Amino acid sequence: MDDDEAIVNMMGQMLERLGYQVKISFSPLEAFEMFQSKPDQFDLVITDMTMPQMTGDRFSEKLREVRSDIPVIICTGHSSLIDKEKAGIMGMFYVMKPIAISGIAKMIRKVLDNTVS
Repeated sequence: MDDDEAIVNMMGQMLERLGYQVKISFSPLEAFEMFQSKPDQFDLVITDMTMPQMTGDRFSEKLREVRSDIPVIICTGHSSLIDKEKAGIMGMFYVMKPIAISGIAKMIRKVLDNTVS
């Protein structure tokens, strides 16, 4: 989930090529509605931190009100509101943009492997 359509589309296509089923959204409100309607269909959520309508950390909180065990990866290029330590305290995984597809693929695998264990 990111408000930058080019980033979302590119990341979605790359993740699909890696074998993941992907739902994309450009709006945190739309993404939340999608998640809320079928929360058990999601294994992981990837979100940007800085977006219109809602920050990524607030979005993560709302997701966890619906399903407390949903893993969230938060991505940011620049934010004074969150860093790796704050994200960890909030139960989120943190990556800095720009990130190569190999980097996000490793993070996804790490997160999914940890949630299954």
